[in-house]
Amino acid sequence: MFTYQINDEIELRLLEVRHAEQLFNLTDKSRDSLREWLPWIDFTKTVEDSRGFILGTMQQFSRNDGFQAGIWHKGELAGVIGLHGINWSNKSTSIGYWLGKDHEGHGLMTQACEAIIEYCFTELGLNRIEIRTATENKKSMAIPNRLGFQQEGHIKQAEWLYNKFVDHFVFGMVKEDWRNR
Repeated sequence: MFTYQINDEIELRLLEVRHAEQLFNLTDKSRDSLREWLPWIDFTKTVEDSRGFILGTMQQFSRNDGFQAGIWHKGELAGVIGLHGINWSNKSTSIGYWLGKDHEGHGLMTQACEAIIEYCFTELGLNRIEIRTATENKKSMAIPNRLGFQQEGHIKQAEWLYNKFVDHFVFGMVKEDWRNR
């Protein structure tokens, strides 16, 4: 199992089936704020939906194609961070993340992203990481900017988000630049 201790208060752990109720409760409690930027919210209606997501992420991990980890803050599930799959041929991946509404503004996601980036470059031997954000999602864009990623592109109508297409910014980081920052 993947675990990564960031500090005394923050730990990343692979999501397990036993976390389904906690994950659903966190999602449900933050539904309104998450729905603005995440298209899967309306499909997460029950604990069983969260359980299905977790089972899928366990399969992803067993295929060596990335993972989804819970962000645990002071023993409480605060959000999720993970890899959208790994391109082993090109040694690259992309990171996705979200936090529950009550856990925003404490630097948790910046620290979690920093840990995942370090893990990807050091332990997995990857060379490139991308983060894509909706162009209007200022909170999400702050993370790659804070971590020294370069904004590399603008993708028009990249994602269907409920009733409209939204554009994305692409942020990139390569191992050499991470080491020299």
